[in-house]
Amino acid sequence: MNIPYRSALIIGAGPGISASLTRRLRAANIPVIIAARNVDKLASLVDETGAIALPVDATDPRQVETLFAQADARIGAPEIVAYNASGELRGPITELDPIAVDRAVAVSALGAFYVVQQAARRMAPAGNGAILMTGSTASVKGFAGSSPFAMAQFAMRGLAQSAARELTPKGIHVAHFIIDGAVRAGLDDRATAPDSLLDPDAIAQSYVDVLRQPRSAWSWEIELRPWVEKF
Repeated sequence: MNIPYRSALIIGAGPGISASLTRRLRAANIPVIIAARNVDKLASLVDETGAIALPVDATDPRQVETLFAQADARIGAPEIVAYNASGELRGPITELDPIAVDRAVAVSALGAFYVVQQAARRMAPAGNGAILMTGSTASVKGFAGSSPFAMAQFAMRGLAQSAARELTPKGIHVAHFIIDGAVRAGLDDRATAPDSLLDPDAIAQSYVDVLRQPRSAWSWEIELRPWVEKF
């Protein structure tokens, strides 16, 4: 079954899940824009796949609005929007810098909202589209020393659940992915711990499988973990 969407925008792009998803979508001849604060790190992925790299700070609603306008002009209104950005800040509650906490929460929570809002404004009139959001173990479980990350990830999950209930009847597939474990970063990981790390290519395949789901059986949330991960 082909992917039933014609264009994609991936925000918070990097060398892991986003890169693997970009490769999958480009292999299906879907034009892809990859966006990040630092687009220099995306040069090799652009060369490899032909994706378009654009800069954005997702915590700035004006930059997000500009990014979507650029996407409209370059590939048409994106029918797949994936939000993979997160602000990871860890440390004892008594020692955390409030300004740094504000920034970390803004990336996962406010940034996700700004992106979902812009995506929904384009998808709702068409009655078509998919919004994918990447969460983590912290989306459902807060760990000691990780309160900012838990707050941010809980917020994103709440946004995804609310958006799914609001937008699904309008033909927009909203899905949240709980990545319950560490993701392989390179070949060294494969050699030292082949079973304990999630393969980004396998994660991307799950994203594509969700994109292919018939409307009569849509998932709003998927959990992914290695078979040896404890949960």
